[in-house]
Amino acid sequence: MTSMKNNLPRHIVVIPDGNRRWARAKNLNPWVGHQEGAKRFGELVDESIELGIPYFSFWGLSIDNIKNRSKKEIDFLLNILNKEAKKIVKGKKIYEKKIKIMVPGFWKDFFPKGLCQSIEKLIKATENHDRIFVNLFLAYNGTDEMLKTIRQIVEESRKNPKLKISSDLVKKNLFTKDLPPVDYLIRTGGEPHLSAGFMMWDLVYTQLYFTKTYFPDFGKKELRKAIREYQRRERRFGE
Repeated sequence: MTSMKNNLPRHIVVIPDGNRRWARAKNLNPWVGHQEGAKRFGELVDESIELGIPYFSFWGLSIDNIKNRSKKEIDFLLNILNKEAKKIVKGKKIYEKKIKIMVPGFWKDFFPKGLCQSIEKLIKATENHDRIFVNLFLAYNGTDEMLKTIRQIVEESRKNPKLKISSDLVKKNLFTKDLPPVDYLIRTGGEPHLSAGFMMWDLVYTQLYFTKTYFPDFGKKELRKAIREYQRRERRFGE
């Protein structure tokens, strides 16, 4: 069996699909699935650290989710986020492990003031950490990120007509400007597709993994199974 320490991805992304379907299958309210999913998030971060993966990204909430789901469900989910942010910033783990928390997305435009303050405190508390990088994408759509990036470059070009348009310039204007390309994207829930242009600039040559397991059931064992699949693959990078 391949050692779990060999041929590891440097940057993994988890798209946690299936919370509501998991709850529905158990005749529970949809927000119970989100509550259970929040527990899995912490487990997966711990496991990725244990494996030695330095970058862990997680799509917690899209703009489409906020606009299209019931207010009761979204309010419950935002309450979970607020509680978790406060708990993490008061805990010891992020300081002992030197975990830097980044929160890409348009959450300042959509979230209530109290939650924004909790997120900002978490970002501030970990801004100088440099060992593990956990990225929680909130109120994020990749298409909106790209539009934001284009507008910023257009504005910059007005100030500097000699501005050279390059891939580096695009990257510099993305939410993900400080993140390396994604090596491995894992989507739970059984639907083998990507959504809303997620991290479109950073998914070049990314390996994809789709599992039928709903996210509340996707724990450490499932993550290790996914990583072993990655280790068996050969990445060609267009060759």
